[in-house]
Amino acid sequence: MKNALMSSVRNPVFWALIGYAPLASAQTVGQLIPHNVKLESVDYSGKRAIKITEDGNVANGEAYAVVKDAVFHNGAIEVELAGRPAGGAAAAARGFIGIAFRLQNDRFEYIYLRPTNGRADDQVRRNHSTQYSAYPDFSFAVARQQAPEKYESYVDLEPGVWTRYRITVDGTKARLYVHGATEPCLIVNDLKLGDSSGGVALWIGPGTEGYFTGLAIKP
Repeated sequence: MKNALMSSVRNPVFWALIGYAPLASAQTVGQLIPHNVKLESVDYSGKRAIKITEDGNVANGEAYAVVKDAVFHNGAIEVELAGRPAGGAAAAARGFIGIAFRLQNDRFEYIYLRPTNGRADDQVRRNHSTQYSAYPDFSFAVARQQAPEKYESYVDLEPGVWTRYRITVDGTKARLYVHGATEPCLIVNDLKLGDSSGGVALWIGPGTEGYFTGLAIKP
């Protein structure tokens, strides 16, 4: 994956597309570089979409599809997504799904959702509906140990249901907006990889069947 991504980074066209990199127009797997995932172009819940599932046993954080010819520094990333536990997934599966950004040299930031937590009959699980992490050294487990609750929050979610997802990034700060809300449901003021630039990827966690459509990367 690293060689393919860095080859794109060195391509002048890659940098020319920094302002806007659409996925919505074609919704084809050819627009993506898979990393430990299987990709399909499908119709799901009334929309043409990319379906993403894990390709075998994958370590947490390492299942994603890089968007070709896209680079991101500051700006916004918008997408509609739907995540649910895949058939046969472990009981701990939550339908983890989100966006990884500023990918470079196998390091990246990512903000994701846990759809099955959104309406769980357990307030602690609800409080863990969203998550910020940084790969490879700042997993959700590390975040909870170092700063409990700081990098997670509640938002109403349903597994397998299309959800409007938007993140804004400025320097070392990021905000997550869900369902078209004007106020963020998660605020991160100390992105762990600093003020960097890199690729963008569609990300899923362990045991997830994920769907993405209408991706837009904006300055």
